[in-house]
Amino acid sequence: MESFHTELYGDNETPSYVQQRQKRAREHGFEDELLSFKKEMKDMIKSLFAEQQKELKKITSAQVEIKESNTNIESNLALLSSQHEDLRKKIEQLEVRLKQDREQIIILEDKIEELQREQRKANIEIKNMPKLPTESKEDLINMVVSLSKSLNSGIKKDDIKDIYRLKGKRDSNKTNTPIIVELSSSILKSDILKSCKTYNIKNKEKLRAKHLGATKNEETPVFISEQLTAKGARLHFVARDLAKSKDYKFCWTSYGRVYLRKNENTPVIIVKNESQVHSLMQA
Repeated sequence: MESFHTELYGDNETPSYVQQRQKRAREHGFEDELLSFKKEMKDMIKSLFAEQQKELKKITSAQVEIKESNTNIESNLALLSSQHEDLRKKIEQLEVRLKQDREQIIILEDKIEELQREQRKANIEIKNMPKLPTESKEDLINMVVSLSKSLNSGIKKDDIKDIYRLKGKRDSNKTNTPIIVELSSSILKSDILKSCKTYNIKNKEKLRAKHLGATKNEETPVFISEQLTAKGARLHFVARDLAKSKDYKFCWTSYGRVYLRKNENTPVIIVKNESQVHSLMQA
């Protein structure tokens, strides 16, 4: 049988049916490998898809949270914007009211200033007059009467409604505080102020304590002017400083008001407040 096979196919030849079986075996092995590869790929894809689904769920959940957060932020921003608008309106209303209050305060201050000027319209102020060791109201009256005689102005005791020396500050050692004289009329006040000015122009030594009857420190210079309000005194002070700095020829007071004039050819300026003086200083 073997010799027959050898004779029929030769020593090196394999029968065709054997080759067919071997071919089918190889094909079967390849199919198995292919199926196994496909299964692995399917499993891998399935696993990747599952992971992607998990990640997608996480992303979707995060997106929902972000969206909710954005919604909350938008709501808060809208609320803040509304509150800001309310505050802005309230601030505007307060600013308008503050402006009105300031204007009303200025009006009231002007009225008070006018009343204080009216109260002082017949008053004079004597500064730097030495104080007596035991000074009475009668002593003060005698000082004014002596001044009147020195000036030939004719003021009598009956022309003096009241007279007093201002109290000094507690922490001050100054004793020569101003003397306030309330006269019977503003005309009398103007006359004595005019007489004082004339005397100082005509006499080199000016008015001194001896002209008011002083027997001690009689050479002490004294200064007589109309009594100003606190605001008027402050305006007079800054106006005089302006006059010196800017070469204004005239700076004076009349009936409690302060006036400036650059020279004889310029208009008279009524000084109403410090802001006006600052503006003139910058001009």
